[in-house]
Amino acid sequence: MRAARAAVDRLLDRAVARSDRADEVLAELRRENPGATPGQVLRLLDERYVKRVARLGGAVGAVAAVPALGTVTAGVLTAGQLGSFLNASGDYVMAVASLHGVEVDDAERRRLLLLASLLGEEGAAAVQGQLGLGTLYWAKGALTKLPLGTVRAVNRGLTGRLLTWGVGRVGALALGRLAPFGVGAVVGFYGTRVFARNVVEGTAQALGPVPARFADPVPA
Repeated sequence: MRAARAAVDRLLDRAVARSDRADEVLAELRRENPGATPGQVLRLLDERYVKRVARLGGAVGAVAAVPALGTVTAGVLTAGQLGSFLNASGDYVMAVASLHGVEVDDAERRRLLLLASLLGEEGAAAVQGQLGLGTLYWAKGALTKLPLGTVRAVNRGLTGRLLTWGVGRVGALALGRLAPFGVGAVVGFYGTRVFARNVVEGTAQALGPVPARFADPVPA
């Protein structure tokens, strides 16, 4: 478990380090859809993220169905896919935070928001329990104000929860992806889509409804 935790920590570090692009992604979507409301931009972010993650899952299952490559190659890809999933999730979560006007500048706070979102409703409940918060949408009001030591302590607890939460689900999903005759591709596509939807729900639990309108004009 210690080795698994260290590996997940490294992948989380990469995911939060690359999420500086959140503002850029949001600006690009607004330029492409100049009349869109924040709610409509959020739906575009949701759709793009879910499709991106679902394609990752389907690709691994498709590889397992090719006799020349087989389950060994697919197993390696399944392990590598976790990093791609976390990267995609980090990009999505930080873009949604930016849409809410929540600017998360340091890596530990980004990690907290990402971990809570990955755990879905359970993540929101865990954060509220550890911090003694009794309100919904904890990240909108508290994320940037928490002491860094508190953030690190909560992150340690959430990482442990993520490992426990993910072992059964990822293990079963990996077996499904390695099924022959293309069944793995179907399980990979729809199973990974479920994971993505869980992140969408967790992000909504953390940040709440988006504003009704943008406070600034469409970026040039």
